[in-house]
Amino acid sequence: MYGNRTLRRKQTPDDGRHELLRAVDHSKDQSYVLHVLRQHQLAHALFPVGEFPKPEIRRLAADFGLPTASRADSQDLCFLAGDDYRNFLNRNASEMLKPGEIVTTAGKSIGQHSGLANYTIGQRKGLNLASPVPLYVITKQAAQNTLVVGTLEELGFTELIARDVNWLSGETPRETFRALVKIRYSAKEVEALVSPLEGDQASVKFDAPARDVTAGQAAVFYQDELMLGGGIIS
Repeated sequence: MYGNRTLRRKQTPDDGRHELLRAVDHSKDQSYVLHVLRQHQLAHALFPVGEFPKPEIRRLAADFGLPTASRADSQDLCFLAGDDYRNFLNRNASEMLKPGEIVTTAGKSIGQHSGLANYTIGQRKGLNLASPVPLYVITKQAAQNTLVVGTLEELGFTELIARDVNWLSGETPRETFRALVKIRYSAKEVEALVSPLEGDQASVKFDAPARDVTAGQAAVFYQDELMLGGGIIS
């Protein structure tokens, strides 16, 4: 169904369907956040810098006298325009900064957290817990304002269900297929079997347990350089 493609940011094969590919510079690729695009949107989308690595873009910007040539890369949430994300959350989702219980996967209370927004799945440092073995953040239960921790062995996930899946081709694949799956923007792609399900869902079964699987993040599917689509981790 999906064959090899020449590396370009966007292309339109003979069948007229628009395809989205990863940027040449994988370290700056933004295709992960574009998995929601539809065919009519891709038809009007332009990606003029997708063919170039970031140093080349900076050189071109300098040649044209653009002030962005020497501007530092964004390291935080760029839409906050310099504001700290904690201030943003305090104004818009203060419940995410309220202290609550830290519990084990067995449900035992072992400490207090400083607000769920201050932790990430897989985090080990900064938990301030006394334990004979290293503990990691396994999941966050927002409804109960509870942080669940466990051992490294408990951290891995062998499968997930993605909801609200969008297929960039406009058609849902009819069969299970192999793909590289990215479970967050900065994560490395991992090999998996992807099975389309009814109700705009998909099942993802990893070849090896995957860490940092987080509800609310996107699971995005790739074959070679081609981005197939993605959905929200349930």
